[in-house]
Amino acid sequence: MGLWTLLEKSSYISFLANSTLSVSAYILLFAGAVVMITGFLGCCSLIREHKTCLSIYLAILISVYTAELAAGVLSYMYYETISEELKESLNETIVHNYGQPEMKDVTYAVDHLQQDFRCCGSTSYEDWSYSLYISTAEYSGHRKVPDSCCKTMTTTCGERDHPSNIYKTEGGCITILEKFIQEHLLLIGAVSIGIACFQLAGVMLSACFLHILYKEEKE
Repeated sequence: MGLWTLLEKSSYISFLANSTLSVSAYILLFAGAVVMITGFLGCCSLIREHKTCLSIYLAILISVYTAELAAGVLSYMYYETISEELKESLNETIVHNYGQPEMKDVTYAVDHLQQDFRCCGSTSYEDWSYSLYISTAEYSGHRKVPDSCCKTMTTTCGERDHPSNIYKTEGGCITILEKFIQEHLLLIGAVSIGIACFQLAGVMLSACFLHILYKEEKE
């Protein structure tokens, strides 16, 4: 889940001023890697009934449980505040950053967003009329929207803003992107908390076994 978020959906994360989504993904990625590595330690500790190794395994397992729970809670908390942040961030990107020489990654992300979600502009295609990209001397008076707004993307197709040519989705890209990210946050939250519940069972069983080992040694 962490890898999928960071590799496949990274372009959409760039529209967020807050890094909570990427932080949650990194936590999941880290927790998964730690579990894979320490799982071997846990198996060896149980087979050999080695108390010190089992104690270390239990401590790591508790840390991973806490991290996964934190990722889930962060996702659910961020879900409630994402709407206003997205509106400000995406509009700022369209007006000031799109098409600028030093913002190639942002330009690619916006083009990918508009083609992928079949939308144009933050709240409507008219948002592009305020963009530096459209108002520069090179395009002024010719291009209405970027070519990525076109239903069939071709060079200079953005010079026509007729509904038959460009996407005029109600609510613009912001409505679709907000729904997409909220669903993704809920998915990350559910996966994080779900896995954390399994980890809690592992913590309790490991603690019980460790308690039995110490009890047997004492007796």
